Amino acid sequence: MQKKKDTLEKKKCYTYMVRCSDHSLYTGWTNDLEQRIAAHNSGQGAKYTKSRRPVTLVYYEVFEAKQDAMRREYAIKQLTKKEKEKLVAYHHLSSIAT
Repeated sequence: MQKKKDTLEKKKCYTYMVRCSDHSLYTGWTNDLEQRIAAHNSGQGAKYTKSRRPVTLVYYEVFEAKQDAMRREYAIKQLTKKEKEKLVAYHHLSSIAT
């Protein structure tokens, strides 16, 4: 019965930022945050991060719908580097509840 319940639960979506080895920030969205970060670090993630490994998760937000996560990803990508850095600093991961 538990297995059926798990499959019925809606999967969460995430908008995230990682800091690359060259100190740049990469923004993306996923429905499996741990797997996506592992993919970036194994060279199977985005083309941008492939040559900038390792990456470190520095920011994320949780959404119920894929469209909301994608919308937020787009909004973050429109920010300047300075604005992104403020967002990361203000929402330091140690203060984000998972």
